[in-house]
This record gives sequence, C-alpha cells and structure tokens, in this order.
Amino acid sequence: MKRELQETGIRAREASRTLPRLSQDRKNEVLKACADALEREAPYILAENALDMEKGRENGMNEGLLDRLELTPSRVTAMADGLRHVATLADPIGEVTGMTKRPNGLLIGKKRVPLGVVGMIYEARPNVTCDAFALCFKTSNAVILKGGSDAIKSNIAIVRVLRDVLREQGIDENALQLIEDTSRETAAEFMQMRDYLDVLIPRGGSGLIRAVVENSKVPVIETGTGNCHIFVDESADLRMARDIVINAKTQRIGVCNACESLVVHERIAPEFLPLIGEALKDYGVEIRGDARCRALIKDAVPATEDDWGREYLALIISVRTVSSLDEAIEHINRYSTGHSESIITNDYSNAQRFLDEIDSAAVYVNASTRFTDGGEFGFGAEIGISTQKLHARGPMGLEALTTTKYVIYGSGQVRP
Repeated sequence: MKRELQETGIRAREASRTLPRLSQDRKNEVLKACADALEREAPYILAENALDMEKGRENGMNEGLLDRLELTPSRVTAMADGLRHVATLADPIGEVTGMTKRPNGLLIGKKRVPLGVVGMIYEARPNVTCDAFALCFKTSNAVILKGGSDAIKSNIAIVRVLRDVLREQGIDENALQLIEDTSRETAAEFMQMRDYLDVLIPRGGSGLIRAVVENSKVPVIETGTGNCHIFVDESADLRMARDIVINAKTQRIGVCNACESLVVHERIAPEFLPLIGEALKDYGVEIRGDARCRALIKDAVPATEDDWGREYLALIISVRTVSSLDEAIEHINRYSTGHSESIITNDYSNAQRFLDEIDSAAVYVNASTRFTDGGEFGFGAEIGISTQKLHARGPMGLEALTTTKYVIYGSGQVRP
C-alpha cells in the first residue's frame, strides 16, 4: 500500500502544479458543472449512501453518527448549492497585498497562493467530501481524501461523479483523489507523507484528531471537538434562552456546534431551570446536573466531573449553576474545547466581557451555537472548524486554504 500512496501523492503534486493556471471564471464553470452532476446523479449517490446506512445500523452506530452519515435528497441539493455558492465567492489566489517601497526602490508585497496538496482524514461525513473538493479546487489546491469505512460507498460515489466532471472539463482529475483503503495502517502511512502533502486536516471525533496531531509528520491544522456552552445570565430573556438552548441542543445532535453544556446563573435558576427542563424533556434530552439543578428539575441525574468536558453527540446535556459571570467564564474556559460558546443576556457590559474573556473560536451573544458553520458564515462550505490559534481559527473557508509568498520588484538593485 505504501507504493500506491506514493503514486497517489505524485499524481496530486503534478495536478497541483496545473491548477494555478486556471482562471477564476474557469474554476467557477467547473464548480457549477460539478453541482449539476451531483443533482443529476443523486439517485446513484443516495443508493450507495443507503448501503452505508444499513451497515451502520447493523454495526450499532449511534443516532448522532447516523445523522452525520445520512444523505437525503435535500442534503444532496445542499451539497450542490454549496458548490454553486463557492463559485460566487471571490477567488483569493493571486491577490497582492501590502505593497511597500523600500528606500532602495525595491517594491515588496505579499501574494496569496495555494497551499499545494491538502490531505484530509475524516469520519462518517460524506458531505465533507464535497466541501473539501469545492474549497480546495477554488483555491487551486489538489486534495487527497481519506474517509472512514462507515461512509466508504458514499464517498466513492461522490468522488466518482466529481472526477468524471473534471475529466470531461479537461481538468486533471487527480486534483481530487480518494484513498479507498480504510485501514488504520493506511491512515498511519498517509500521516507520514511529508514529501507529498503540504498540510493534513483531520475532521471527526476527539480520538481521530488526537491520533493525527500526535502521529503526523505532515503539518496539521487541528479541527476540534465541540463541547459548546450556553450561559444564561441573570438578565436573560428566559423565553429567548429556552428557544436558543432547544435549537442548539436538538436541531441536530451529531454535529460539533451543538450545545452540550448549559450554564445558568443561580438568580434565575428557580424560574428558568423548570422551564428548560420541561422543554428538553419534550425532546427526550437527558439532563445531567449539579445539586441545585437536580433540586429544580426532578428528572435530572447527577453530573460527574467527566460530564463538564464531554462532547456527547447525543440527546444529553450537562447543566451547571453559577453565582456570577466570573464563575461562568471560569467554568467555560476550563472545560471548553475552544469551539463555540454563547451568552444569553440583556446586560451590555456582561455581553462584552463574555466576548472579550471567553477563549473560543466563535463567541455569541443571544444566538445559537449552531451558526458556527462555513455556510452560515457566508463561506459556501467549510473544510473544518479550527480550534487552534495558528494559521486559521473557526470555520475554514477559502482564505484558510492559502498561504502567502513575498513578491519583490526591482530595477537592477544589488545589495551593497
């Protein structure tokens, strides 16, 4: 398999050298053709996805992961629409910024360029296959994908459709490649391909991300798990808070921007906790709370230390009561995974402190954490949500898949 991976890397490197020659208009035409093909081939893609879903159920996959895995006609349409939206966005490649003139007459500026070859290792999210291609192609990067076994038939189908379009459009189809061997041994070899990959992006659960960060010889952009918090401040509109918590917890349970932890100010707890307890019960959500929470919500069970830091990806939520904004901020920063946090408040000063002091990639005031998403942020798609602080942070769109190089214009200067 090592030789096959090397050949994949060589093909990707060769393709990456041809992509910067494509104009923005040409790339947009290809993306639109890919979108049309996805919709045209939807019955084929859905049939292959159904086989993955059947296998997932047989293997006892939980509901959150099944939700991530499932494709529906509307989700295929959303994938196609994502491609079309990326086609409408400005192409960052070639942008020259910060041109300055030195005393010796040299003009020095920065030009935005592709990363080169992007590798992705991800789990049961077939829509990631499409998003990764769209963003990499628009930024003139070749991409090698390594999906998990749970979604292999779906991924093969999507990649086959997209590669057919590339070939028909006269584009090197190796700009998009899928490693179909889903073994851990192949994943481990993929992480060592420093000669062929410029960056590696893991997207999935904490175990996958940790394995890539700890074992890769390729530079990694770390996408994080989502232990996302909502803090209901003492000045909050309680009905607004209820609606936001319900949306963030239950709208989709298997996503990294779902609310997993609820923090409530003790002054409004006697009124709010019974309200949210009943609402969450209607959606079948299990509440794991501290002592004050359990005194006010009869069906709540005791939370353990482990619960405060958990990404459940299930109909479970932890609830912690606090006596102050300071305590809320301390608790969230301690247990957060650095993804998304929200405060529900009518106090401007508290809102600003929360924005300033919470150390996460996305921080909200009076809104659901479910908006941390490339599409919702206007990126058309995302290749992941970075919870690290170097190079990229938050939803990663086009610019996150670029780097810069210095360009220098002279008129015969030599250094004395």
